Amino acid sequence: MVRRRAMTTAIAAGLVFGLAACGGDSDKGGDNGGGGSAEGKVGVILPDTESSPRWESADRPLLEAAFKEAGVDYVIQNAEGDAQRMATIAEQMVTEGVTVLAIVNLDSASGAQIQEQAASQGVSTIDYDRLTLGGSAEYYVSFDNTEVGRLQGQGLADCLGDKPANIAYLNGSPDDNNATLFADGAHEVLDKMTQYTKVGEQAVPGWEPDQAATIFEQMYTQNGGNIQGVLAANDTLGNAVIQILARNGQKGVPVTGQDASVEGLQNILAGNQCMTVYKSAKEEANALAKLAIALINGEDADTNGESEDTEGNRKVPSVLLDPVSITRENVKDVVDDGQVTAEELCTGEFAAACTELGIK
Repeated sequence: MVRRRAMTTAIAAGLVFGLAACGGDSDKGGDNGGGGSAEGKVGVILPDTESSPRWESADRPLLEAAFKEAGVDYVIQNAEGDAQRMATIAEQMVTEGVTVLAIVNLDSASGAQIQEQAASQGVSTIDYDRLTLGGSAEYYVSFDNTEVGRLQGQGLADCLGDKPANIAYLNGSPDDNNATLFADGAHEVLDKMTQYTKVGEQAVPGWEPDQAATIFEQMYTQNGGNIQGVLAANDTLGNAVIQILARNGQKGVPVTGQDASVEGLQNILAGNQCMTVYKSAKEEANALAKLAIALINGEDADTNGESEDTEGNRKVPSVLLDPVSITRENVKDVVDDGQVTAEELCTGEFAAACTELGIK
């Protein structure tokens, strides 16, 4: 297996070397990105705007930029959390001539059906960010999601220290394979630490923040408020937890997150969130673009590993990127990398912390 960091560099470089051509207009409502020079067209379906702000604020513009740089015709749409809408979009994209289809599935069953139908029309498919169990994607592009969970578990432990503590787990959607991997990684770290007692664990359907708040409030009440740490699967769920804690007069309870969103980073700056996990949308978008371009050109794609499809009993060739743990001390790294801007992050009450940390 090639070292992941070296592969990431190669992926990013591959978009620049030898692929420049005329680009297309960005797709804001279903119109095609125009004018590519490659013989083929890429369709990307993003999942929603609720589970994470990254899909529209980061992934869409970065994918647009990568496809334009490569001179590839493309169309990008968002399913808005509706599996039937995603299926309809996929059908329309295939009808309109997409030759490579990348999806972030809303659940494995609907994702597998989309991929089966696309394949029957000769369209190549790629799983983006989430592996479709029982699907037929030719490639998978994501981060090492078990490692994401390990970083969350270790981050929570670092914040809690060696003293006894009750911890609760607020996991991601039960139909998202990534959520299972995050939880597995977190348990791999925390279950060995006998000073911690698990007092609650529940998945949040659809990653919905309102449901997360309800679920955590029930956990909090059932335990009489005796919770000293929360393993929340991403920043959106973490923020829901923080709101419930604040409503009950609790501040400074370690809470984890993921995505390094503006909201999550601000919660870290305010001392309300222990850590988050940064997954560079730029690296992931570039990796997807490079794979799609290779498929369009009939070339072998570079991968650095395989991912286990436990329902399909197969191993999917994969590009797996490295996640990074973010605490208050290295929030600046996310800004320096361009994932968020200082203008977005350092508003109002957060300006002083940004100044202290050299974020500008």
